[in-house]
Parts: sequence; structure tokens; C-alpha cells
Amino acid sequence: MANTEARRQCETEDCSKDAKLQCPTCITLGIQSYFCSQECFKGSWASHKLLHKKAKEDKSQKESKNCVEKDLNPNPWPGYRYTGKLRPHYPLTPMRLVPGGIQRPDYADHPRGMSESEQFLKGTSQIKILSPEDIEAMRVVCKLAREVLDIAAVMVKPGVTTEEIDHAVHVACTVRNCYPSPLNYYNFPKSCCTSVNEVICHGIPDRRALQEGDILNVDITVYHNGFHGDLNETFFVGEVDEGAKKLVQTTYECLMQAINSVKPGVRYRELGNIIQKHAQANGFSVVRSYCGHGIHRLFHTAPNVPHYAKNKAVGVMKPGHVFTIEPMICEGGWQDETWPDGWTAVTRDGKRSAQFEHTLLVTDTGCEILTCRLEDNGRAHFLNQM
Repeated sequence: MANTEARRQCETEDCSKDAKLQCPTCITLGIQSYFCSQECFKGSWASHKLLHKKAKEDKSQKESKNCVEKDLNPNPWPGYRYTGKLRPHYPLTPMRLVPGGIQRPDYADHPRGMSESEQFLKGTSQIKILSPEDIEAMRVVCKLAREVLDIAAVMVKPGVTTEEIDHAVHVACTVRNCYPSPLNYYNFPKSCCTSVNEVICHGIPDRRALQEGDILNVDITVYHNGFHGDLNETFFVGEVDEGAKKLVQTTYECLMQAINSVKPGVRYRELGNIIQKHAQANGFSVVRSYCGHGIHRLFHTAPNVPHYAKNKAVGVMKPGHVFTIEPMICEGGWQDETWPDGWTAVTRDGKRSAQFEHTLLVTDTGCEILTCRLEDNGRAHFLNQM
């Protein structure tokens, strides 16, 4: 114990004597604690040592935070001309591991993330009609995907990073015995897509903290018992401006109007006419480079489902078809470009884009929304902030 001349009261419970002795470890850690005698110090050791532990943890967290901030690189591609204000925050954390007992899609361990089963059917326009057993498996996996998205939704607030959301998504998938479908799909490095403001789709979660007024799309796909379930929603980060509200509301309406038209006999190309008509009526444009898709045992397969008018999609809806509709609607022009990471699609004019997605089953009389939210009468989360 080290001596000190300052007059202090002993920190041992029920002892009020003057204290002149200070713990050497506390001196090192910068903690102010004093005792009247060695006996009091030894008698308080069980509780006192907890102060050391907490101080060490706080110091470690502070050093870790400082290290992260020091290493942060918001400009990993010198010379690249960004279209908007958003910047990546590199380096990315390492690709997360999935427990070995969880069933994996064929691309999970491929060095280039290639799905050989998808490649085998590439170019075909034949749309699979699912068996009753397959349909039930799709109901299960889509319900699990919905649960994961609802967990991500709770995290969307200013100050939270998309990396933190990705971590929560990864854990939510694995505890449900699911593989996060985006992980290593053609080498995509994360377990979900997080697209902020001018990002149209396929944004990579990183260490940028969400800011008040952002809009954020979280796209979730999970793989369970051999089947994929896919959905996404756009969220408000804190309070947003009226332009953001109108964009997100219109995008959601585009999706729901298209869903309302789904039934046997409808051509897939008709969905784009419905979506573009509503988007343009509200002063917005429809992205052309990315489309909805068939989904079941394959992550992406026939049919292709463009969201713009006068497209040339092939196929007519039949009971047992399962596919996604996922319109991407923009404040400005529909043209896009991709960041040097090879994934992040952004609007060419830097204006905001929003998206919503459901996985649908064509029934005998209409359709079943397999990824429908179970709470709040199925309403999207953003509607509670309108």
C-alpha cells in the first residue's frame, strides 16, 4: 500500500475513520480509493477488486474505440467520384462464421461464391411449380426471414452502425438454424444488405453510424431446410423530411398495388406497368437494372420480374409459382451505377431511392404473401412513423 497525506474517509462499509492508504492498483488505473488500514483494505477486497475489473474494461473499450476511429477509412477508393453524400466506412470486419451444424447453400463454401445449381439453370425461362411439401417449406423459411427482419427493424435509430445491424441479423439467423443467404453469395461479404439514402440496393454493412433523417433499406434472405425466403423494408432513421416520407410511402404503395394484381393468368410483364404508373404519378422513377425473381431452392431463378413499364418479361402466373416483387423507386432519374466494391448500386444523380419486397405464392384465386408481417395487421414498420 502507498502512503498519501490527503485526509480521506475510509471506503470500507461502516468505517468512517480517516484514510491515508491507497491501493497501488487503483493508482495505476487512476481510481481514487482510500482505506484506514490494511485490515479494512483486506476486508473490502471482494467488492473492491470489482472496481479494478470495471476500470480495466472501460479502458479497453475506450482504447478499442480509439483504434477503430483511427483505422477508419471513409475513402477506400481514391479518385472515385461519388454520386451523392454517402461514403463507405472501411475496413470491413471479417466475414462472419456460420456454425457447422447449419445447412448451407451450394455457394457458401465456393471460393468465388458461385451457385452451381443456379448456373445450371441460367437462361431458362421455365418457372417451377412447387409441390405442397415445397410450399410448406417456403412458408416456414419466409416466416423465419420475417422474424429476422423484425429484429433488424428494432435496431434502426441514429448512432447505430449498419455493421451492428448485420451482426444482429447474423445471430438471429443462426439461432433459428438458418444460413444468411447473402453471405458469400458471389463473395458478398455480409449477412444482409443495408442500403442508405442514394443506395438503390446491395449496400454492404459497414461502420458508418446512421444519422437522423436517413432512410435505410434492410434486405433479408435466409436459407432453411433447403429453401430461401426473401424480403426487405425501408425504414426512417429518426425524424425524416416530407420528401423522404412521400418517396417511401409511394414505394410501398407500388409494391402493394402490384401484389393486389397477382393471380393465375396474369403475365409477369404486367406488374411493371402497374408499378411505373403509380411511381410516375407521384413524380418518381423506377429502377431498370434490378428486378424481382423466382425463389425456392434457388436464391434467384425464373421468372424475372421487372418493375418498369413495357418490359419483355416471359411467363404467365400459375398456382404454385413463388417469386418476389421488390420495386426500387427513385426521387430523380432511374439510372444507376455501382461503387468499386462491385455491389453497392447507387443513383447516378445522387438522389434517394427506396425499396420494399415480399415473397409471394400464387394460389388458385390470388396470392399469399409468405413474408407478411404477423403484427400490426401486416403493415410495414415505417407506417408507425408517418
